[in-house]
Amino acid sequence: MRGFTVRGSSCPSDRKHARRRARQEAIELSRSECLGQAVADESRSALDGYVREGARQMLQRALECEVEAFLADHADRTDQRGRKHVVRNGYLPARTIMTGAGPLEIEQPRVRDKAPRADERVVFTSAILPPYLRKSRSIEELIPWLYLKGVSTGDYAEALQSLLGTDAKGLSPNVIVRLKEKWGQEYEEWSRRDLSGEEFVYVWADGIHVNVRLEDEGNQKQCLLVLMGATAEGRKELIAVIDGVRESKQSWQELLLDLKQRGLSNPPKLAVGDGALGFWAALREVYPTTKEQRCWVHKTANVLNKMPKALQAKAKSDLHQIWLAETRKMATKAFDHFLEKYGPKYEAACSCLSKDRDVLLAFYDFPAEHWGHLRTTNPIESTFSTIRLRHRRTKGSGSRKASLTMMFKLAQSASQRWRRLNAHHRIVLVLEGRIFTDGVLQNAA
Repeated sequence: MRGFTVRGSSCPSDRKHARRRARQEAIELSRSECLGQAVADESRSALDGYVREGARQMLQRALECEVEAFLADHADRTDQRGRKHVVRNGYLPARTIMTGAGPLEIEQPRVRDKAPRADERVVFTSAILPPYLRKSRSIEELIPWLYLKGVSTGDYAEALQSLLGTDAKGLSPNVIVRLKEKWGQEYEEWSRRDLSGEEFVYVWADGIHVNVRLEDEGNQKQCLLVLMGATAEGRKELIAVIDGVRESKQSWQELLLDLKQRGLSNPPKLAVGDGALGFWAALREVYPTTKEQRCWVHKTANVLNKMPKALQAKAKSDLHQIWLAETRKMATKAFDHFLEKYGPKYEAACSCLSKDRDVLLAFYDFPAEHWGHLRTTNPIESTFSTIRLRHRRTKGSGSRKASLTMMFKLAQSASQRWRRLNAHHRIVLVLEGRIFTDGVLQNAA
């Protein structure tokens, strides 16, 4: 691009006109060289036009390179006169792809195989731009996230136009309705998937209570039972989510028995959850060898609720001295100190704590690097706090199926950002049944 000089004039008016002419010439040159018709959309800035056109050119070139590579792979296929069988054959009709950079009009190259026999012909299918694709993966993920964040279907057009421009078509409220139906089908298939061969070293269980206005039952609280697990590779996965009756033993037992029936026969080494008796009673019957770890966040809240507010900050600090101790012996000492300090005046709080002493300290029998993952149910709490926001923001009637579907889609999107467990290579040792004391492997030699 040429440079523009506006120096040499002593008259302010002349300099002003020179700058104006230079700016106008730069704009015209940019349009002719780069943007073409891309900047005709006056609702988007010039920068948006550059980005969109650059993205279009990059995608178009990638498709051309893909076809060139395909032709090179089949260059040896020729007829008796040496003419190639696999050749370029123009372009397919242009189609518009909705992407994070906005709508891009793409012409996909077409390939023809002129081999005389139909069974010998090869067919080119683009891995970059599959047939019938109209929206990029980023847009597919954007739609459920906007919905789950509380944006109503009626506000989608405005929200998406702000992000993608006024050319963003095909994303009307009707599309969201169809997507919700599709999500429901995906959830049904996922909830019936085969779990044979799956193994989870740790699981986290929690009941997510949400207010849902059911079409035929009025206002009532719904309880979604959620189970997440850590694989042998240290990756977190959503194992199950169902609609339960409160957090009863029967509901949790149905969930666990269903998992076992679908192939999850190996019991987890440790289960983490709050004090809800239903889950633990069911776990002991279905997976009796699994060790139990109570969530310290829930336990702390329950203990503090039984103490005066003026004392809660100090008591919370004393509780932290227990579960952040480096060894079980130090934790036991801090545990006894708490009971001795607060027991005479706050018996209910100390009773709430002491009744779960053993299962509050179970994490000491596992690798110290994993303690941060095992002492609380935060993997579930942090992920599914959004589902509560969605229920607060929506004002229309809902259904149990809609809540389950939203939970499933939320986890599916969030799972891409779930990080692996610290020191995940040590999980193999846990699965082998090796003994850890205060987080340290015993008999390492």
